[in-house]
Order: sequence, then structure tokens, then C-alpha cells
Amino acid sequence: MTATAGPGNIRERRRGQTRAEILQAAWRLCERDGIAGLSLRELASEVGMRAPSLYTYFASKAAIYDEMFAAGYRELEAIEADLEVDPDDPVGTLAASIEAFIDFCCASVARFQLMFTRAIPGWEPSSEAYAVSVASYERSVEPFMRLGIDEQRHFDLLTALTSGLASQQLANDPDGDRWRRLSREAAEMYMTHVTHERKGS
Repeated sequence: MTATAGPGNIRERRRGQTRAEILQAAWRLCERDGIAGLSLRELASEVGMRAPSLYTYFASKAAIYDEMFAAGYRELEAIEADLEVDPDDPVGTLAASIEAFIDFCCASVARFQLMFTRAIPGWEPSSEAYAVSVASYERSVEPFMRLGIDEQRHFDLLTALTSGLASQQLANDPDGDRWRRLSREAAEMYMTHVTHERKGS
């Protein structure tokens, strides 16, 4: 039996569509002005409403950032889910992962700022939004355990390595590949270190 499209369902669908439009407009403005430069007045104008009307859809500016933050991690998780893990080629697997992460970061400066820096004064993700990032991280480390990467400090080192390459690429060669092309070398260096530590333990 299919559900009927009653007034309540129609209202919820329209509300969801409007929220999505607001978030899309927020991303456009943040790409133009930086993640910390989001203006609710400009955002409202972008979607054809007055600023107070935004509060019908989002409780606060922080709530808008929360939705954007969670969406960013869901997008990253979808990319990581496509990663092919080859236990016989850990360096190749890691290099591909690093390249995919750099590409993800370079695709949106505003998203990178929101997810991986503290560019917004006074804002921290809510517990609900942060939980999305934690769940994404926990799922992202599972494939690497098949490569023998199973210690927290090794995961911490990997995230520092990949985010460092991405930030250098964004800051110094956003339209090129100066740091992206170091992905395999970085993977080789990292795996040599992890393998050496495992043998020594």
C-alpha cells in the first residue's frame, strides 16, 4: 500500500526542498567569500526571502554550518567507499587514497575550511554533526586495517600526512598538481615506516 501525498507530506517535501536550496546557496556564497564570510542577509537574498525567514528552516547560522559540515563528511565517505583495497599493493592503495582525498579537498576550498580547519571564529560542530564525522572516520579506517595499519598513532600520522599534502596543494598550487604528484612517494615513505615498526615490535 503506497502512502498518499497528504498536506503534511507535501509541506515536509517543500520544506526539505527549501532547506536544500538554502544549503546550496550557502555553499555558493562560501566559495565566493570564504567559509567564515557567510552572511545570513546575503543568503536570504540569494534564495529570495528575508533574513528572519531563514529561521523557519534553520535554528541559527551555526545550524547551517552543522548541516554543511555533516554533508561534507557524507560526501567524503562516499568517495572513500569507492576505494579499491589491494592487500598485495598497499602503496598503490594508499597513493590512490591520498590522491582522492587531495582531489576532494581541492574541489571546494570552503568545504576544506569547514571540515579540516578552525576558520569560523566561535563555531564548533554540534554533537550531532560531529557524530557524523566520527562515524565517517571509523568507517574510513576499516579498509586500511587490511593493509596492516591498525594502530591509532599510525592512523593519526596518515591523516596528518594526507591533510598536510592537501593544504599545501590548496594554498600553493590550487590549479596544478605539485603536491598531489607526491602521493605515491608519501605512501611509500609511510608504508616503509609502518612496516619497519611492525617488524621491530
